[in-house]
Amino acid sequence: MRFEIVGEISEIETFAVGSAIREIARLRRAYGRGRWRKRKGIARVRLPDGSVHLAEVHWYEAAGIGRKELKIKHLL
Repeated sequence: MRFEIVGEISEIETFAVGSAIREIARLRRAYGRGRWRKRKGIARVRLPDGSVHLAEVHWYEAAGIGRKELKIKHLL
């Protein structure tokens, strides 16, 4: 699903690091080595139809690489 983050992400929490991430090998192949973390937070998102919702978003992140593969887990 395509969406846009509107504003900042709040209540950021890391819930997996390094080998605790199931897809660590794929992330390293696609984006490079780094200290990968799987994170989640709450953000306002704009959906393709133009509506704005509060949602829980998840993503992968590594220092020097940035946020990758953001996805909406739940609309709140």
